[in-house]
Amino acid sequence: MYNRKVQGWFKHLDFIMLDCVCLYLSLFLAYAVRMGSLNMFADEVYSSVSLVLLLADIAVAMLFDSFKNVLKRGTYKEFTVTVKHACIVETVIITYFFTMRKSATYSRIVIYLMGMIYVVMSYCVRLWWKAHLRKIMKKEKKRSLLIVTSWEKAEEVVENILKYNYEQFRVEGLVIAGCNMEGKSVLGVPVIGTLQNAVDYVRRKWVDEALINLPDSEAFPEELAVLFLEMGIVVHRGLFKTPELKEQKQFVERLGNYTVLTMSLNYATPFQQFLKRSFDIAGGLMGSFATCILFLFLAPAIYIKSPGPIFFAQERVGQNGKRFKLYKFRSMYPDAEERKKELMEKNRCEGGLMFKMEGDPRIIGSKILPDGTVKKGLGNYMRSLSLDEFPQFFNVLKGDMSLVGTRPPTVDEWEKYELHHRARLAIRPGITGLWQVSGRSGITDFEEVVKLDIQYIKEWSIGLDLKILLKTVRVVFGRVGAM
Repeated sequence: MYNRKVQGWFKHLDFIMLDCVCLYLSLFLAYAVRMGSLNMFADEVYSSVSLVLLLADIAVAMLFDSFKNVLKRGTYKEFTVTVKHACIVETVIITYFFTMRKSATYSRIVIYLMGMIYVVMSYCVRLWWKAHLRKIMKKEKKRSLLIVTSWEKAEEVVENILKYNYEQFRVEGLVIAGCNMEGKSVLGVPVIGTLQNAVDYVRRKWVDEALINLPDSEAFPEELAVLFLEMGIVVHRGLFKTPELKEQKQFVERLGNYTVLTMSLNYATPFQQFLKRSFDIAGGLMGSFATCILFLFLAPAIYIKSPGPIFFAQERVGQNGKRFKLYKFRSMYPDAEERKKELMEKNRCEGGLMFKMEGDPRIIGSKILPDGTVKKGLGNYMRSLSLDEFPQFFNVLKGDMSLVGTRPPTVDEWEKYELHHRARLAIRPGITGLWQVSGRSGITDFEEVVKLDIQYIKEWSIGLDLKILLKTVRVVFGRVGAM
């Protein structure tokens, strides 16, 4: 799912929070200058309006997109936007006073002085925070960009992207159409191949986004674009001869100094992603608290049945190929990972892209009786009730995972992925997901899992997440009733 703008939204959230602080301090200082007192909270009128101010500031920022393209704005443009924002907020506050019939109880000088202080303070803070963000983004450059162009245009395109690199991409390399320039470089950016072998490069190394900018004389590499999209890579296309690619979200934006058509599996508005992350944080906090309670009961039970660590940490592959440590309550014996290789021939899932088997002897307390039936133990019950999954709420709080998403593969599973499997990692992995509530124990065909995951990505909405969460609760309680 396309999320570069989502990252921008969270930076916008930083700006909004800082702006609220500036507005509140401006009211405090204006009150102190006009009234000669620092105890603004003793004044009922101004203590009550402070909350209204903050709500007004947030509402104006969201409704009027006050921080849209904030990192791309120059100092003069930033000043005009700041003044406009302050005037709208002032108008809202004055309207509030008149509507609530408090116009005779407040000082107009305080309100006007607050506005002037606010403009100066907010403007300076915005410039400082933008400089701070650019410094961090320049240092980290987390998102990688692959440029597809011709040899004649290569220097122009690379120079443009590097000069107007507002998103602070890490330019991964160049794919040259029409000739083989592999091994050469343009302004320090290596040429990694041609249109014919570009996919082989991407197969080996993760790429987040691709810019296809070719002259009119070159045919658009539609097959390459489709493969990129199937892998979950966001594709940007210069607006010349634009093909119709079915079932892909398309919209126009700026990349560097180019106007491009961006295509991806799906697109979520900044507000939608803000809501999703808010739900994640709220759910993560509640889940982490529940994990601490469960620890009091599960820790001694796990240690008695299988002495060793209580938690199990495993390296998994998350969004855009990022690796992270996934946490669980340990439901298997300590040597489970080593024994997995011996049991691969009993894996119910073909290809080794997932691992499932009946009567897994690695699970704590699980035994296969002489008659072939499986005797369940502590680990089986933990897994049936998903109790072992609770520590993943800590992963949700860290931002490695979401409440709802796709299952994060292990490193060895990831290395066996085909191109279209990679699209599963276009979003944050989740504790639960569409395929889990569609009968995870009965699904052994990995292609069916991928199909459900891609369906989730394409159809994603806050409502779908809530539906999956509610269905997850019903599934877990259904297992409790069946025990």
